[in-house]
Amino acid sequence: MNNIVAIVGRPNVGKSTFFNRLIQRREAIVDAVSGVTRDRNYGKSEWNGKEFSVIDTGGYIKGSEDVFEAEIRRQVELAIDEADVILFIVDVEEGITPMDDEVAKLLRKVTKPVMLVVNKVDNAMRVKDAVEFYSLGLGEYFTIAGMNGSGTGELLDALVEVLPDPQPKDENEKELPRFAVVGRPNAGKSSFINALIGEDRYIVTDIAGTTRDAIDTPYNRFGFEFSLVDTAGIRRKAKVKEDLEFYSVMRSIRAIEHSDICILVIDATRGFEGQDQSIFWLAEKNRKGVVILVNKWDLVEKETMTTRDYEKKIREELQPFTDVPILFVSALTKQRLLKALETAVEVFENRKQRIATSKFNEVMLPIIEHNPPPALKGKYVKIKFCMQLPTPTPQFVFFCNMPQYVKDPYKRFIENKIRENYNLTGVPIDVYFRQK
Repeated sequence: MNNIVAIVGRPNVGKSTFFNRLIQRREAIVDAVSGVTRDRNYGKSEWNGKEFSVIDTGGYIKGSEDVFEAEIRRQVELAIDEADVILFIVDVEEGITPMDDEVAKLLRKVTKPVMLVVNKVDNAMRVKDAVEFYSLGLGEYFTIAGMNGSGTGELLDALVEVLPDPQPKDENEKELPRFAVVGRPNAGKSSFINALIGEDRYIVTDIAGTTRDAIDTPYNRFGFEFSLVDTAGIRRKAKVKEDLEFYSVMRSIRAIEHSDICILVIDATRGFEGQDQSIFWLAEKNRKGVVILVNKWDLVEKETMTTRDYEKKIREELQPFTDVPILFVSALTKQRLLKALETAVEVFENRKQRIATSKFNEVMLPIIEHNPPPALKGKYVKIKFCMQLPTPTPQFVFFCNMPQYVKDPYKRFIENKIRENYNLTGVPIDVYFRQK
């Protein structure tokens, strides 16, 4: 990615509020509790014709024993390495704290442009208070109010001045397909993505609920190219206690809605539980392609038929939509991870395939002739013609004389016949009957 801007600072200075203002969407979760942002959160922004990527980081804390805070510190250091320009945000209300001094000490060693941003300056008195930040030794500062946007224009004008000139856009550049990695908390979603991209891009701990934002990562290896979206684990509503977790769950649901394929990661040691089913049906309801990965397979004691029995049990729970790929993987040992990617790409291809109307009629009309819809009240349904609709997901329409007499069992029969003749594995399809 060209032109990366990292937003760093200690916890609760308003980094995520400013990040949301830059990308003009409420992408990062904002809460009065410190330490809400844990992973590096990426977004796109544009100012004066220059496009740049923005990284929101967790608050930098030194000397803490908290397992998350040690990880957050590492993530911030990684973000500083990745960035072209660093925005160091401080809080005028609290003045310079020992933690600000620690961050400034880290940034004074950096050779890249560092811009000191004093946040929460929303009146003339606070403009005077901001003078003390000269003592951090980072030169000139910019005063802004992230909440209402005051001062951000001047900051962005200065920011784009130090960014390299944008490279000309490739006209043929295509939008990448989006693969959302979903599942209940602690199923191993972040470990799965870290194993794929070969770096610790996401924080991984044994504590459920570590990932809170839904985060995009461009993936381009082994001939595959797409966006991977790591999501927070989705729990039952009854178990969502704090506001923060509610936002995380909402963000995950939104990630499912805006994805093309959902890679559902389940914990092999716990089995295919009710919550896994809920996530599966949420993806199916949104008409997304689905691949099921049974993770932590290395921890399961196996006998001759273990895999077959486990798969059979899952398919029983998925009825009637059983045409779904199920793979047994381990993010820890990297077992079958490439196969999982291949399968997800296949499902994506299945989802966007188009079947020629003439060929579709050649296949389906003889099947319908041999197995016509059952007569109802002495009325016989005659199906004359069928076609695939020009929709983003596979939808098929059958034209007949009395569509109201075609019942659900016959619709399922037709769907099964379509699946037998065309590769639509992992893809929910819709079948409609319309008046000729």
